[in-house]
Amino acid sequence: MSNPIVNRMLATDNSAGALALRVPIGIIFAAHGAQKLFGWFGGYGLEGTGQFFGSIGLNPGYLMALLAGAAEFFGGLALIFGLLVRPAAASLAFTMLVAIFAVHFSKGFFMDKGGYEYALALFAASLSLLFSGAGRLSVDRAITVER
Repeated sequence: MSNPIVNRMLATDNSAGALALRVPIGIIFAAHGAQKLFGWFGGYGLEGTGQFFGSIGLNPGYLMALLAGAAEFFGGLALIFGLLVRPAAASLAFTMLVAIFAVHFSKGFFMDKGGYEYALALFAASLSLLFSGAGRLSVDRAITVER
């Protein structure tokens, strides 16, 4: 039985452009999520990230850190494997919008001053994958080709 919503969510072409974008962006997101969730790669883990989030008004801080970390870690893994790329990209784009306006916007554009330059680039990459889908060498593509 064919479900049109699932078909649209998984739909993608066989282009290499999405593959070239989703793998490095997925690695970046997964690493940042691992910092928030597990304290890996010099991160502060849920406790420290939650305290920071609470201090900037994202309350409850622990829950917001869990949501952001999970979106980044699992969304990043989804991008790497090409599984449910469109919903993962939507979640990541939203997470970056929150980061831009809650953390970085007041510091200006440039990253060296804590600005939103980097978060904006990640937002744009996420938005691109939301529109394009997973592309070549993805689970989404394999599933849609089988159908």
